[in-house]
Amino acid sequence: MNYQIQSIGEYEEAYKFSIENPEAFWAEIAYNFKWEKKWDNVLDWNFKEPNIKWFEGGTLNITENCLDRHLEILGNKTALIWEPNNPDDEIRTFTYNQLHKEVCRFANVLKNNGAKKGDRICIYMPMVPELAIAVLACARIGAIHSVVFGGFSAQSISDRIQDAQCSMVITADGAFRGAKEIALKPIMDEALVNCPSVNKVIVLERTKAKINMLKGRDVWWQDELAKANSDCPAEIMDAEDMLFILYTSGSTGKPKGVVHTCGGYMVYVGYTFANVFQYQPNEIFFCTADIGWVTGHSYIIYGPLLNGATSLMFEGVPNFPDAGRLWDIVAKHQVNILYTAPTAIRSLMQSGLDFVKGKNLNSLTKLGSVGEPINEEAWHWYSENIGKNNCPIADTWWQTETGGILISPIAGVTPTKPSYAMLPLPGIQPILVNEKGDEILGNNVSGNLCIKFPWPGMLRTTYGDHERCRLNYFATYENLYFTGDGCLRDADGHYRITGRVDDVLNVSGHRIGTAEVENAIDKHPDVIETAVVGYPHDIKGQGIYAFVICQKFPDDEAKTRTEILEIVTKEIGAFAKPDKIQFVNGLPKTRSGKIMRRILRKIAEGELENLGDITTLLDPGVVEDIKGGRL
Repeated sequence: MNYQIQSIGEYEEAYKFSIENPEAFWAEIAYNFKWEKKWDNVLDWNFKEPNIKWFEGGTLNITENCLDRHLEILGNKTALIWEPNNPDDEIRTFTYNQLHKEVCRFANVLKNNGAKKGDRICIYMPMVPELAIAVLACARIGAIHSVVFGGFSAQSISDRIQDAQCSMVITADGAFRGAKEIALKPIMDEALVNCPSVNKVIVLERTKAKINMLKGRDVWWQDELAKANSDCPAEIMDAEDMLFILYTSGSTGKPKGVVHTCGGYMVYVGYTFANVFQYQPNEIFFCTADIGWVTGHSYIIYGPLLNGATSLMFEGVPNFPDAGRLWDIVAKHQVNILYTAPTAIRSLMQSGLDFVKGKNLNSLTKLGSVGEPINEEAWHWYSENIGKNNCPIADTWWQTETGGILISPIAGVTPTKPSYAMLPLPGIQPILVNEKGDEILGNNVSGNLCIKFPWPGMLRTTYGDHERCRLNYFATYENLYFTGDGCLRDADGHYRITGRVDDVLNVSGHRIGTAEVENAIDKHPDVIETAVVGYPHDIKGQGIYAFVICQKFPDDEAKTRTEILEIVTKEIGAFAKPDKIQFVNGLPKTRSGKIMRRILRKIAEGELENLGDITTLLDPGVVEDIKGGRL
């Protein structure tokens, strides 16, 4: 790693160079990786179409950079540690040699079952080592992986498989999550009823639950592995070939498949992992995310392995068997770097310090936070009780679309401040704009956060619908990537993310489109119309508040609420269930029929006196009714 920044002076120097000569800067970083053929051109871009190409003409395989190139020196180093859901079960570890062998063997399983370069493969699995192996095996043969989080419903999986036209699915009989056993294969079977593109399903045995196997389509992971050898040369990919699709919620109901490519993504996640966390050889890095989200892609699998690091993955949840589980894992494995979500921190704060007392957390050197802005109280609790005021906190801001971290302290190198993401990483050029798109200069200002220059890890398109990519990210403000977030820049030029400015909620670090939840609720036979907004929630950051109009006011509100929650769980997944459902007779609408969510947000937040001008509404009286029934 010749690219690790060691001091504030080096950061300032690297940042200046990256802005003045971005192509030379990123070429220098890219030389740290193994290329089959060097690129002809570092960057070609415009944000109008948009059309972004990094390291064009270069060829590589990301798994050679994650695995093969480390074997000679780090072959016997631990690459992956797996901590099971049940603390009494056996831990599994893989050296770089072993992981390489397993990935190659499973890559051959994929090939034996008809998978080839360019195919889309849906992965719906528990947090077990085989999930990481499946991801890397897809990349090994040039197939495009689309990992779907194990909490999604059959309908959500079906939408994603159909959108990507996946030809193969990799799943498991079930999953253990905390005290629950989740049946994955039956959910997948239901999803596949409407997915004729899928002709092969590979099933891992995890829970030993009784499941149906469809002859000719479904095969067992273990049986297939027994027929495969561990020699699988890596498929040579162009830098701009697709590496993976990851679906994220938008402000319309349909999820969009964010596309990342091989070369730029590799360079960017490798660089950001080494720098933000100041990874040192032999440190153990523990990211608590699920691989179903981008954090797991970038900072459990690719980022750590590109740097020859040891990555710990955890099958379970932070509060099982009790709220001390994360601290037990840190103590047991002597974890050095812990990267987790504010939601987890707030939930563990509420459980009290008894679960932290007596746990040896002395191995920790750095802490990270991801998924949403961390509030000041949680930041201090994390710093004092977990880091013993001795571990810098990297409060990282980034998105599925950005591929890797964009704004964050570099642990122990650049300054930190509670609830601030602080400074952009080298190569990142953030600007704040007003509603018209005019740049807001100077400090002590706030506006909408945009990025004015490309970086290697950014999305290239939304799968099968480039126009949607343009409209979502590049059409709001001319020649800018619009993040969808509001942001404040303080007197010192430090950045603080203030949350979404569009109709997307951030619940426990999961982005959920309000339209997605509304569409699900509207499927209840008695529901005529719904408006969903976010409100501050002590644990989740944002809670979901639904205002629902029924054909007639429900006789049994509790029963209708339960039915609505069941529909949302079936359509999207349990994590999208509204926290509050208020039945109303009408919604605040303009004369043109637009729902004034701003007013509903204020009511949900309890700001009943400060609703602004409501005289322009079609029926101002509706607001008083809603206020009167607030939950």
